[in-house]
Amino acid sequence: MSTLSVVVVGYGDEPDLPACLAAIRRELAEGDDVVLVDNGVTALPDLTGVRLVTAPGNGGFADGCHLGADATAGDVLVFVNSDAVIGPGALDAMRSAVHDPGVGLATGLVVMADDPAVVNAAGNPVHFLGISWAGGFGEPSSRHQAPRDVASISGAFFAVRRTVWEELGGLDRSYFLYHEDADLSLRCWLAGLRVVFTPTAVAEHAYAFAKNPHKMFLLERNRLVTVLTSYPTPLLRRVLPALLVTEPLLLVMAVAQGWAGPKLRSWVWLVRNATAIRARRQRIQAQGGSWELVASHLDSRIHQEVTSTPAAMAFLNALLARYWSTVRQERP
Repeated sequence: MSTLSVVVVGYGDEPDLPACLAAIRRELAEGDDVVLVDNGVTALPDLTGVRLVTAPGNGGFADGCHLGADATAGDVLVFVNSDAVIGPGALDAMRSAVHDPGVGLATGLVVMADDPAVVNAAGNPVHFLGISWAGGFGEPSSRHQAPRDVASISGAFFAVRRTVWEELGGLDRSYFLYHEDADLSLRCWLAGLRVVFTPTAVAEHAYAFAKNPHKMFLLERNRLVTVLTSYPTPLLRRVLPALLVTEPLLLVMAVAQGWAGPKLRSWVWLVRNATAIRARRQRIQAQGGSWELVASHLDSRIHQEVTSTPAAMAFLNALLARYWSTVRQERP
């Protein structure tokens, strides 16, 4: 049986961390271990049976995941959010899911901690414009009891074989927070490995969507970096015309919703870091891969339920779906 290392990254006030660690300890098999990466936890809980790694500073979620992975030796890495509590059998379900050599990443059924009958995320869709959202959000968890391939893991609870983690380079540290799970998943598909949803691996998540200027900046910056670097050239050529049209529309929406500044800063960041973006693209695309396989897992419509959407979204979705259906059929 593969050994398993669980990584939890903590920062700031962590009221759910004691329950998170206790649930993990109960599920560990012989040879498994768990590490807590302290990115600046206000008050550490009981760490009996938990290895502590103290980060030199808060390098973000992705950096914390790398620190935890580097401090462990398990064949399988499982990442659990510090405000998530895994259920019975969850770790073994993850271990089994990534045992398949054709699977690169596995994500669990993440439900709302205050109502476990309701989904927080059951694998995340990714739109061809790079937008990603919590799949199945708000739906009954009973609708999501069948394993399936998904576009993206949820960063709240996922697993990967260590060899795959090292092959893909793990989560990109430069993302700091947000969208790094979608980027890793798309690079996994590009490598020809599946991303799967494992409903028997359940975690209750104390989820609350918080929209703030820094978050919106990171979401937009990281989304655009993913599209510009992780999309193979035939796919990027198909996406760019739609991206050039929709980016000004997103700015209009940002003005209406009060986050125009972060949106503009994401564009400025891209211009100022063009050299680094080109280098990242060259590094990822040098590994090769099938653009059709990646494209086959991208959505043509944006149908997230976490935030309110403009009334014109239905019309825009129809146009985007028509465009995507057309350009996917074009020869490379």
